[in-house]
Order: sequence, then C-alpha cells, then structure tokens
Amino acid sequence: MTTLTHTRVAFLATDGYEDSELTSPWDAVTSEGAEAVLVSPSAGTITGKKGHEQQVDMTSSAAEAGEFDALVLPGGVVNADHLRMDEAAVAFTRAFFAQHKPVAVICHGAWILTDAEVVSGRWLTSYPSLRTDLHNAGATWVDEEVVVDQGLVSSRTPADLPAFNAKLIEELREGTHAGQTA
Repeated sequence: MTTLTHTRVAFLATDGYEDSELTSPWDAVTSEGAEAVLVSPSAGTITGKKGHEQQVDMTSSAAEAGEFDALVLPGGVVNADHLRMDEAAVAFTRAFFAQHKPVAVICHGAWILTDAEVVSGRWLTSYPSLRTDLHNAGATWVDEEVVVDQGLVSSRTPADLPAFNAKLIEELREGTHAGQTA
C-alpha cells in the first residue's frame, strides 16, 4: 500500500467545529504521510466546541484548491453555519468539485455543500437534521454510516469516524474522480 507522502489535504473549519471530526481525520491522513493544512476564514487559532484549539495555516480568502489534493469538512453546527456564510470558503469548496478532487464531509459539515451548489444528483449522508436541506438542494440523503459517491465521502456523526477515516484514506489513494463535479 502506498503512503500519501506527497498529498496535501485541506481541512476547512472555524470556531465551533466538532473536535473529534477535525482531529480524528487529521490524525488519519497525517499517519499515512499526508500533509494536513487548516484553512479558516480568519487567521490565528480556532477553538472546537469541546475546547480543542488548532492553529490556522491559511485563510479561506488566500487558499486555492489547486494547491491541495483533497478537502475535509468537519461538522459542528456553529462551524458549519459560519463557514457557509463565508463566500471564500464556499468558492474554495466548490473548486474541489470542479477539479474532481476528493471531498470528505461529516455531520453538519455538509451545509456548505448546499451553498456551493454541488449536491444535486449526489448520494450522501449527514447529521439527520440536514436531510431536508440536502434533499431540497437535489441530493439523495440516506441514513448510513458512510456513503461514497464519486469521490464525495460523507458520514453522520463522530460514531462513524472509523468508517469515515478509512474511506477518506481510500479516496485519497484513488485521487481524482471524473464524476466528482461542480
């Protein structure tokens, strides 16, 4: 099995993220040799809802999807709601789909996908309260531990992190997907 030594993964988050939904995938990709980079609307440090602090590496206004191989969108209601209001974060997210790159989203992180207009015709899961929003945006929502649709990995809650991380690593190894489109 190949390592991910030359792989850069962007994690897009802000204050209020679900701590484990940032730290667990971060540990999963870095343990495989990938470089993890925290992208956020503001510079400095962000704080998860349970107190984990993480230094921001790059602002969403300065980040370009072309510099990365994949995107991870952790959940957390406050995090997800604030990210979808940041135009640069929405454009950054949409660019990964336009470039056919893997995107992994968990819990409330899927909210930004509706604003990026990238879920129409796609299968995914999320925290159950997003079901209607995702359906209204054209997605087929299912209640499963992890769903993979042409490079888009989605899961529901922290309880799904082992399956989510495994599929994230699998999609990173596969690389771009022609069906992953904006």
